[in-house]
Amino acid sequence: MVAGYVHPDFTAVADVFRRQLPVDRPGGGAVCVYYRGVPVVDMYGGTRDRDGTAWTRDTLSLSFSTTKGIIATLLHQLADRGLLDYDQPVARYWPEFAQNGKARITVRHLLCHEAGLYALRPLVGDAAEMRDWPHMLRLMEQAAPVHHPGRQNGYHALTFGWLVGGLVEKISGQPLATTLADNLAAPLALDGCHIGVPDSALTRCAQLMMRPPKPPRPAGSPPPPKRPLPLPQRLVETGLRLTGFEPESTEAAMVPKGMARFDWNAKQTVQACIPGAGGMFSAASLARIYAALGNGGELDGARLLSAATVQKMATVQNTARGAVIPVPMRWRLGYHRVFTTGPRTPQAFGHFGYGGSGAWCDPSRGLAVGYVVNYGIGTPFGDMRLWQINSAVIRAAEKVETRRPVFVSA
Repeated sequence: MVAGYVHPDFTAVADVFRRQLPVDRPGGGAVCVYYRGVPVVDMYGGTRDRDGTAWTRDTLSLSFSTTKGIIATLLHQLADRGLLDYDQPVARYWPEFAQNGKARITVRHLLCHEAGLYALRPLVGDAAEMRDWPHMLRLMEQAAPVHHPGRQNGYHALTFGWLVGGLVEKISGQPLATTLADNLAAPLALDGCHIGVPDSALTRCAQLMMRPPKPPRPAGSPPPPKRPLPLPQRLVETGLRLTGFEPESTEAAMVPKGMARFDWNAKQTVQACIPGAGGMFSAASLARIYAALGNGGELDGARLLSAATVQKMATVQNTARGAVIPVPMRWRLGYHRVFTTGPRTPQAFGHFGYGGSGAWCDPSRGLAVGYVVNYGIGTPFGDMRLWQINSAVIRAAEKVETRRPVFVSA
C-alpha cells in the first residue's frame, strides 16, 4: 500500500508515514521532502476513496488552509514586480473594499491576520454561498472589521482566501486560477496545484474521508443525540481549551450556517474558487513550491521571487496570542510557525490545514515538506501526524549535516 522513493538518509520519514496510514479502513496520503533542492522523499500510500482505489503520486487532495500559503505566495509575486506595496491600503488596489471602516486596512494587515475581518457567520446565510466567487468578493467589500486594524491578530480562517485571493485578482486583472497556473504551476512544472479543479483533473481527486455532510432534518423532528467525539479529537480539544480556546465561540465567528451539510467532495465544490480552504494539491507540488521559497525564491533555474522579497515574507509580524486561536502563531506575511514534536524551527515558515495537510520550508536547514491526507480529524493547523513527519524530517537532515565533510584551509 506504500510506493514511491526515499533516499537512504531519510528512511525514518518513510517509516513514520507508513505507520500513519490506516490499516483496517479507507484513507491515504502522500509526503514529499526536498533537502538542499533535491527530492529525498516522495512517498504515497493508502486509498483515495472508500472503494479502495490506490493513492498515486499525482493524486490531488483537498488541503484546506494549506491553500492560504499558496495564494499568499501569488500576492508576494505581484509585490516583487512592484505592483503593490505591503503598507498601502487595500482600497488603493480594490476601491470597493473601503466600505464600512476598511479604508485604512493595509495589505500587511490582511497577510498577518490583523485586519479584524475573520467573522464570517454574520455575512453568510448558508455555506453553499462560498462556491460563488463574485458573491463572496462583494461580501468582503461590505464587511466591517470587528476591531481596529493592527490592534490584534485573529485567524481569518476562511475570509483570508477571498480577501487575499480577491486582491490578487484585482491587481493581476485575470482569474485567480490563471494567475496560479502562470506564476507557480508553469515555472515549476507542477501538475498538482489547483484552486478550482479543471474537468481534465477531476478523476485524480481524492475523496475526503472525514465526517460526511449531515442530511437535512425534517421540520419538527427532534435533533439526534450527540455522539461522543473520538478520543484523539477529545484530547486535541482539551489541549486547546487549556490555552483559552473555545470551539463554540470560534465556530460562531468563523463557520457559516449550513456548514454541517456542506459537501466538500461535491463536483461544484471541488471546481469552485475557495482559496482559503479549497486548494487541491499533490504533496510533490506543495513541496516543490516551498523548496523554491526556502532557496531564496528559485529552484532548478526557475525564479519565483527575489531573495529580498522572500526575506520580507518570512519575517515574523506578531507574536501575541490571537483573538480566534489563542496560540502565538508567529504570523509572517501569509505564513505561520512550523510545529513539531520536538525540534525547534525558528526560521521555518509555511501553512498547515484542517484535516492534517501542510507545507513548509526551513531555509536554515535547506528543507521543504509537502504533506496531504484525506482521512482523520485534524485541527485548524494540522495535527500530530504532520508534527511527527516534521520531526522525522528535521532529525534526518540533522544527521546528514553531522556527516558533511568539514574543509579547513591550510
